[in-house]
Amino acid sequence: MNIAKLALAAAALTTTAAVAPGVAIAQEAAASVTAGATVYGNDGMEIGTVESVDGETAILVVDDMKAPVPAAAFGTNEKGASLNATKAQIVGMLQAAQKQAIAARDAALVVGAAAVTAKNAPLGTVLEIDGDNIIIARGGDEMAKVTLLREHFAAGPNGELMALLTNAQIDAAMAASAPAADSAG
Repeated sequence: MNIAKLALAAAALTTTAAVAPGVAIAQEAAASVTAGATVYGNDGMEIGTVESVDGETAILVVDDMKAPVPAAAFGTNEKGASLNATKAQIVGMLQAAQKQAIAARDAALVVGAAAVTAKNAPLGTVLEIDGDNIIIARGGDEMAKVTLLREHFAAGPNGELMALLTNAQIDAAMAASAPAADSAG
């Protein structure tokens, strides 16, 4: 799932919270949002759990989906941390963002596409797409192939094909999966 796309859903949440009355949104409420907190909707029902808080952003987990939510979007109700939306509204936003991210990834994932790593370093060129197996010529060298899964890719901010791994992670995985050298003498 592309976190950048989910930020759009978070922005929509913030807009909803700022426009719709019903949940007190105050700076002190935002400051009290902590990892592990259960979050409730404006209907009083549980939405999800805060996985972590990093500065002004909380990562909210809802039905195994994660979304960055501005800490200022949280309010409080009698049960604790709250958002001015229902779980169904948030799940709908997250699913829509996830579909958009998958469509963007699939549009970028074509034979011949140049791919970059999660750190925007060159990875290589897509040689072949075999179902969910994506064969990459590392550095453009067809002799240096690596196979990654479709789920290991996303569309970058400018629509480029981006692996969700670094070169170091790919190298480590390849080393771990390489056949062990015959140590018998």
